[in-house]
Amino acid sequence: MALSLLASSTARAAAFSQADASGAVRAALERGADIAVKQLGQTNGFLGNDKIRIPLPEVMEKAAPLLRAVGRGRQLDDLISAMNHAAENAVSMALPLLRNAIKGMSVQDARQILSGGEHAVTDFFATKTREPLSVQFAPLVNKAVEKLSLAKRYNDLAGKASSMGLIKGDQAATVQQHVTTKALDGLYFVIGEEERRIRNDPVGTGSAILKKVFSSL
Repeated sequence: MALSLLASSTARAAAFSQADASGAVRAALERGADIAVKQLGQTNGFLGNDKIRIPLPEVMEKAAPLLRAVGRGRQLDDLISAMNHAAENAVSMALPLLRNAIKGMSVQDARQILSGGEHAVTDFFATKTREPLSVQFAPLVNKAVEKLSLAKRYNDLAGKASSMGLIKGDQAATVQQHVTTKALDGLYFVIGEEERRIRNDPVGTGSAILKKVFSSL
């Protein structure tokens, strides 16, 4: 049994070189980034996708039935639309930072991604780009929602609640923070979906290097 496992491990190692491995990881990263940005950056990229559509902040979502009952339904719908369109516009700007992360990938990064689970690519991007993308997205998201009265009202109330310790750690203190967080969650989610496709069907990607390396894992 031990000899069989050793032989299997040796065969996999011989199937591709370190250069092949790094090339495959780089190709997987580039493919995931390109597809995610293209898909989400198009019109209704967020609004038209049930899995990543950005909902109202949790507190406002709970109050939505009452707000609709008193005639605020149109304002709620406008806010939902503005949040999701702000996300798609912000994501369309993400590709340069994602590509810079790929260029800065170390050999150790490549090894971790290759041997990691089906979220390894997603985790790499999130670790390397979430903070700088949050900063990059902020002005655009703010411009998209700051003029909406419902967003301003929420921010005012949430600010007071936060100062009193009533806002939980996983709840955004402003609509802008909520949109930025959810936009990035959506971006990494779609990258993760593509990563799973690559790992499950490397042949289907049409890429020789992805087929060579990921088929051997």
